[in-house]
Amino acid sequence: MASSRPFRFGVQHATAPDGPGWVERARQAEDLGYSTLFMPDHFGDQLSPTVALQAAADATTTLRVGALVYDNDYRHPVVLAKDCATIDLLSGGRLELGLGAGWMTSDYEQSGIPLEPAKVRVERMEEAVAVLKGAFGDGPFDHAGTHYTVTGYDGHPKPAQRPHPPLLIGGGKRRVLSFAAREAQIVGINPTIPNGKVDADAAVTGTAAATDEKVGWIREAAGDRYGDLELNALHFATIITDDRAGTIEMMAPLFGIPPEDVEDYPHALIGTVDQICEDLESRRERWDLSYVVVQADAVEAFAPVVARLAGS
Repeated sequence: MASSRPFRFGVQHATAPDGPGWVERARQAEDLGYSTLFMPDHFGDQLSPTVALQAAADATTTLRVGALVYDNDYRHPVVLAKDCATIDLLSGGRLELGLGAGWMTSDYEQSGIPLEPAKVRVERMEEAVAVLKGAFGDGPFDHAGTHYTVTGYDGHPKPAQRPHPPLLIGGGKRRVLSFAAREAQIVGINPTIPNGKVDADAAVTGTAAATDEKVGWIREAAGDRYGDLELNALHFATIITDDRAGTIEMMAPLFGIPPEDVEDYPHALIGTVDQICEDLESRRERWDLSYVVVQADAVEAFAPVVARLAGS
């Protein structure tokens, strides 16, 4: 069962004031026991993920790095395969390759990249996974699809991790989660984002009851490979506090759900270190969630939880 997996923890950073500041953040994550430094992939106030992830890997020795997640619409998969294989090779096999179909409306509006219907974007991402795996493989391959045509391409360099770096695909709807269950090594369980931005309408799709259903879809689609999957959740709020009830009461309107639903909300961690450790253990039991990612603003406050649970 996936629930037997030990805990590991990631932190999502987006930017830094300069090179030394970025190196400091990467080394801090490693020193505090985090497994992975993740980055988003947007056109706003953040560093370029591919370049910054390589810099983070260069500055550390054990820290894994990855995008959470690359937007498939921004790069042809042959280009992404070369970039990711290069990071994996130069880091000694420390890349986790996160890929998504794209969702942030403002990115598309600002860049002029067409925001096509979700069905088209997801179909294109599914094809991209086939191209990525082909490029990472041994020898030339062909791909003839609706969105990509690749002929006789032999990707170089090859990644250090074989047959390829762990693939992380996350989603909130059945099609993407089922695809991830069949094709990825790490499945991210997310809210859906109906308005193209993180808001209350997105938050209400990430409740405990919704997550029960999502894990069911993953189990069904994965079949015999379910036990090999690692289930992941990104947390939008991580608050270490002695006033759990009061903080939940205050946060509930932001999530658009009752306080009692915030208490077991899979994408928020609120309470003392002891309470959060208990929550994570119960969520792993219920949903097999063992790979926990927090935002950069929580990296230090959350470190006691990492120290207590990582590897257990």
